[in-house]
Amino acid sequence: YVECAYALWKIGAIPCPVSERLVTAEFETIVGLAEAVCVIGTAELPASGARLYDLDRETTAGFDDAPLPPVTVTPGKIANSGGSTGRPKLIIDPNGSTYGQDKEGYDRGPRMVYLNPGPFYHVATFNTAVMAMAQGSHIVCLERWDPHAWLAAVERHRVSYVYLAPVMMSRIARLPEAETRGVDLSSIEMMYHTSAPCPPDIKRWWIEKVGPEKIWEVYGGTERIGVTRILGIEWLAHPGSVGKASPGQEIVITDEAGARLPPGEVGDIFFRKSTGVGTSYTYIGSDTRIRGDTDSFGDMGWLDEDGYLYIADRRTDMVVVGGINVYPAEIEAVVEALPDVRGCAVIGLPDADIGNRLHAIVEYPGADLFPADERAFLETVGARLSPHKRPRSVEFTTTPIRNDAGKVRR
Repeated sequence: YVECAYALWKIGAIPCPVSERLVTAEFETIVGLAEAVCVIGTAELPASGARLYDLDRETTAGFDDAPLPPVTVTPGKIANSGGSTGRPKLIIDPNGSTYGQDKEGYDRGPRMVYLNPGPFYHVATFNTAVMAMAQGSHIVCLERWDPHAWLAAVERHRVSYVYLAPVMMSRIARLPEAETRGVDLSSIEMMYHTSAPCPPDIKRWWIEKVGPEKIWEVYGGTERIGVTRILGIEWLAHPGSVGKASPGQEIVITDEAGARLPPGEVGDIFFRKSTGVGTSYTYIGSDTRIRGDTDSFGDMGWLDEDGYLYIADRRTDMVVVGGINVYPAEIEAVVEALPDVRGCAVIGLPDADIGNRLHAIVEYPGADLFPADERAFLETVGARLSPHKRPRSVEFTTTPIRNDAGKVRR
């Protein structure tokens, strides 16, 4: 995968990574939006009548093997949406195919060993692997995501640098204690997580295992509208926060009319654009959320008095219950903190009395064989939430709630 990306850049082409799990309609939509001229994949790839070349068997006879001149491809890549907004869209990265030392001090030099959990079509794993290789790090890749394989790889290869999505962090933390007690994670010098909110109990588990001085949480997006970072030490003083605005940026919280809100009030999160490279982007298949000199990922949240940002939810996911705005992410975090729960999605269902009632869909092992006690579940969750935030119904499933990128399949 990484080899293909470098080869494409070398010939002056633009990579657009996509999931191998796309159904034909999804695949063809993205190929059409990108106006792709070549697709690289497995034999199961939907061909749509295109000419197929077997890269493992066909020779390169007739191709010129002379060295190519140096070239910087702009844009450096085209990413497809991670799934938060529903319909497919492409995000054109305005930056060229050049990578340098991270200005935030993330050391990815030759002495580092990076463990990539996959999949490469996700922007975070793709970017991290490419930057690690560009800076000379050794890269270890899992054939497929598995918490036991991840732990074994850290020990075997003395991994020093890791990226994990919160769903992966949760799968490891929820393993039986006997399976994690003796695992040596001391080689890890830096760990970062992004792509979705991390349940506080899971975050604390990792802080205890790895150390608060080694764990970074990053909030941002492919569009590079803005970014926040918070180290574990800061997080312990501001639990639940994703950090402050990066230098040269400003976070603005507004209501629906665009009026600025004071600290503590939930509203739309906007970043005031800084000047320079990386502040512009283009959507294909969707519209931007630019408002004046600010822009947004579409998330909602609030700032505390010290300027730390807290994420509430996406505006498109918000549910109005009896005239009160309810943010599913808050409820999902409570549910996912329960023993054995692997994932949760909370949605609103029509209700003649209060407009919407909350319904929880819970990923639970063995749900198809041993039905869980719905009443006991609702009582347990309800005791930890305000009345208007309590789910009124629940269904259990063994189908994964979150995709490979860690985002809820809402």
